Amino acid sequence: MGAGGTLHAPASAPTPAAPYRHRATALHPGAWWLWALALGTAATRTTNPLLLALLIAVSAYVVVTRRPHAPWSRSYGAFVKIALAVLLIRLLFTTLLGSPIPGTHTLLTLPEVPLPDWAQGIRLGGRVTAEGLTFALYDAMKLATLLVCVGAANALANPSRLLKSLPGALYEMGVAVVVALTFAPNLIADVHRLRAARRLRGRPDRGVRGLLQVGLPVLEGALERSVALAAAMDARGYGRTARVPARVRRTTAALTLGGLLGVCAGTYGLLTAAGGTYGIPVLLAGVAAAVAGLWLGGRRTVRTRYRPDRWDARAWLVTASGATVAALLFLAAARDPAALHPGVIPLTAPTLPLWPAAAVLVGLLPAFVTPAPDPVSAKEPS
Repeated sequence: MGAGGTLHAPASAPTPAAPYRHRATALHPGAWWLWALALGTAATRTTNPLLLALLIAVSAYVVVTRRPHAPWSRSYGAFVKIALAVLLIRLLFTTLLGSPIPGTHTLLTLPEVPLPDWAQGIRLGGRVTAEGLTFALYDAMKLATLLVCVGAANALANPSRLLKSLPGALYEMGVAVVVALTFAPNLIADVHRLRAARRLRGRPDRGVRGLLQVGLPVLEGALERSVALAAAMDARGYGRTARVPARVRRTTAALTLGGLLGVCAGTYGLLTAAGGTYGIPVLLAGVAAAVAGLWLGGRRTVRTRYRPDRWDARAWLVTASGATVAALLFLAAARDPAALHPGVIPLTAPTLPLWPAAAVLVGLLPAFVTPAPDPVSAKEPS
């Protein structure tokens, strides 16, 4: 209250337009996914542990500096734990089942279990060499880096905004996923509420009987919510489709199916050493066919978007930074494969190639061109 008895609003009170300003400055979620997938693609072109560790460090720095304060952004730690589990499991399997890489540096010798003749090529126990473990570590780090990059995309891109940005052909699938993500917390809350009520009444809430007594009311409540939601969506015109000629429908199906097959074949070519020549052309052709099919398929869906996310210059910069890392790693793998794929026979310490390492650092660009998350708000507006 002021000197004249007039009430003044606190200086730190947020204005109603603050969430909308934050939405206007937020990056398109598709740009985060393209950036992360490009870093993951770059990780598939090398087994150099130093370059892979640098890719992990780049993605981790961007996540730490640009991760919003939202519950869904906490998934990065889970992906890091999965990546560590992949490393440990691969090393454990190599220790127990052996490695096809011959080696001379024996670390330990386990008791070997004799196997029948039909299991030739497989052994249990035996000699564990440093060369075999090193090769397994290099190979597992590639998959672990890919998982960490996917975790970075999950931590940076708002899933609800990403589903809103889906093309019209995938509109029904996006609505279904949004409904599932919305109803899942309600199911968990119903289970906790019913179990607490049964404990207060002295009734069992565990075992088969308790599961049946709790599960049936939960399913009944979910069915009631589904019927109410279906009625509300039908009243608002969800599910309307436009009239499209049969020729357009057949063309759409052919382009979409052929494009997805091309994407799968091109991705397989990129992940294998023998398919490096045909992988990129097949992948680009598949992406072009799939995009054309999705564009044609979106013509039969009558829909509008409320406050759509804009693909601005920052989104192009973020996507270009990831694509640059992937392209330069592809070039480095073609020009100097020994630096990106260090050998283990003889066993030598890997070296860090300078210009591929500088290329990986281009992936840090999103940490400087994207807006910082709001340190005050508890969650990002959807």
